[in-house]
Amino acid sequence: MIFMDSKDSEIKEIVKESYPNIKEFNPAQKAVIDSGFLEDKNNYIIAIPTASGKTVLGVMAALNAILNGGKAVYAVPLISIQNEKVKEFKKFEKFGIKVGKHPSSSDLAVMVFESFDAITRFSWNTLRDIDLLIVDEFHMIGEYSRGPTMECAITRSRILNPSMRIIALSATLKNMNEISSWLDAHVVQHDYRPVPLYKDVLATEEMEIKNKNDVIVKILNTSIKESSQALVFVSTRRFTESLANYTSGKIKRKITSEQKTRFHEVSQKILDVPKKRGSLPTAVCLKLAECIENGVAFHHAGLFDKQKEIIEDEFRAGNLLMITSTPSLMYGVNLPSKNVVIRDYTRWTSQGPQPIPVFDYEQMSGRAGRPGYDTEGYSYLIAKSIDEAYNLKDHYIYGEIESTNSKLIENKDAVYKQIITQIASTLAKKPADILEFFSETFYGWQMANNEYLNSYCADSMEYEVNNALEFLIKNGIIKPTPDGLKTTEFGMLIAKSNYAVETAVRLREFASRSNEIDPNQLIYELTKTPDMPRISFKGRKSKEPVRDKLNKAGVFVVDIGNNEATAATLMEWMDERNEYEIENAFNVYAAATRRSAYEASLLVKFYKNICNIMNFYSGLDLLDMLSARLYYGVKPDIVPLVVSIKRLGRKRARSLVKVFGEDLRYITRDELLKIDGIGPKTAEAILNKYFGD
Repeated sequence: MIFMDSKDSEIKEIVKESYPNIKEFNPAQKAVIDSGFLEDKNNYIIAIPTASGKTVLGVMAALNAILNGGKAVYAVPLISIQNEKVKEFKKFEKFGIKVGKHPSSSDLAVMVFESFDAITRFSWNTLRDIDLLIVDEFHMIGEYSRGPTMECAITRSRILNPSMRIIALSATLKNMNEISSWLDAHVVQHDYRPVPLYKDVLATEEMEIKNKNDVIVKILNTSIKESSQALVFVSTRRFTESLANYTSGKIKRKITSEQKTRFHEVSQKILDVPKKRGSLPTAVCLKLAECIENGVAFHHAGLFDKQKEIIEDEFRAGNLLMITSTPSLMYGVNLPSKNVVIRDYTRWTSQGPQPIPVFDYEQMSGRAGRPGYDTEGYSYLIAKSIDEAYNLKDHYIYGEIESTNSKLIENKDAVYKQIITQIASTLAKKPADILEFFSETFYGWQMANNEYLNSYCADSMEYEVNNALEFLIKNGIIKPTPDGLKTTEFGMLIAKSNYAVETAVRLREFASRSNEIDPNQLIYELTKTPDMPRISFKGRKSKEPVRDKLNKAGVFVVDIGNNEATAATLMEWMDERNEYEIENAFNVYAAATRRSAYEASLLVKFYKNICNIMNFYSGLDLLDMLSARLYYGVKPDIVPLVVSIKRLGRKRARSLVKVFGEDLRYITRDELLKIDGIGPKTAEAILNKYFGD
């Protein structure tokens, strides 16, 4: 392995052992190392293509900081990436480097953007202990939901810990000069890809093929001959399933017996996921398993998390031929493939179907080509007519990516949260302080340095801030005092949470108009907040079962959508229905039930805190019961059992009560072991609960 002479020998040893596949650095990595980014104390933006080894460069900078007695944070946008990186970095622990998810207990902490933002808000001592911040997927600073969080966290960090160094790992951005000027960073760009990428647009008309799916079948057949893999992006969950089903049926006769055996093993793993959670496989699970029997999987948010993990791991291991996916795989886990197909170049928005940005096309295309496996990668965009293909090629292959602009002001909740944070943390006492903070953000920098906007930049920003302040004062979140602006108790509760301001305001309004706590009405109210993960319908079947369920629960609605489906699902979940039963009852993607129920249980606790602030104490014990029922998915009678006996679970708890009743004080170990699923450890835990003292 070739290293620069100036590099520390200890870093050399750690990288060499932790990344044995790297025999020498590629041209892009060498260009970054030659720039002196390890020795230099300045901020850096490293912009090189996907799969060119950005992570290792970030790791080297982190190791350099840690071996000099400092701490490093590696910030990522998604939990899936966080888990992947923690697993990857755990290799460093043999060298005495602590790896974790929080800098208070780690030398190298991998954090999602929101968690790092929380440190900048209230954990200033921890923030000031961080010597290096590495921001992965930095190009997401222009994304609507997570971009403002990272933008403001960086801004606050630079104010509170100006000595902290920032290294941003990014795709190449059109307005890199603008972004680097705001960040006061050196930029190192390189276009080297370890696997060359070839892009093309295929027209069904030119290929004399009737539809786009048959083009994909043709690409997949070529992949099978070459022993390579394909990753296909489509616009909706339903399309991922129908395409996977179609292609798997077309190729099943071309699969060898050895492949058939491997695919069957993966299929069984998929079916085992719901079984281990006490549910029969849902129709979606069965459809997925059937497709995987022929080497094709679909991947979307309606699957069990464990199933998505299995699909990703098995694809990386070469045990799947193709994945059909929603654009969620565009970012996130490392999942390259020789062939990438973008079947749908439009996405459904509130304004109807809209073309995807060129930047997103580049991100999806960038998944093509597996370093160490493929000598080239191919990205195919599919058109129907030759004219359409010409236009798509001109726009996506030869066109320029869009400028990356701050979405801070567009995201009203982000504006509210940042103002509350600045006031709650005593960084701002008057509107001028808030304006000063916003002027330091990327949004503020863009406004001030745009020749068309700078003339009214100050007025525009003042208008936005004053509007937000008016809203926050009107809703009792902040208040003017003789000593300046201060957060109310309600405002402080919002500041210390990661919930949207809209969620808090909506729940407080619900509490103020509710004379007594109605659990079912509260559940329905939770589903209408922006922080509640929705459970969506699978298709266009009758939605009347959802209406009937809500009516029986005393919740009367006019329109039936995903909010109502989520509420009905949560009610069934608390009645100890499993995912198979819920899916059959409501025709929904029931695999997401546990995640929604978990988030709902936390929102109930948040609602209880709001009630406490409002001095509403009547019936709060009902909220504790509701939160537990949502979390465990149980009826009230077994809540004490599942809460007090760790990992007992609702299925075994119900079996115990069915056999012995609710009073378990007189059962013996031998009697417990006769219950299905109760092993020695669980039996011991049950006995300790009743006889431990």
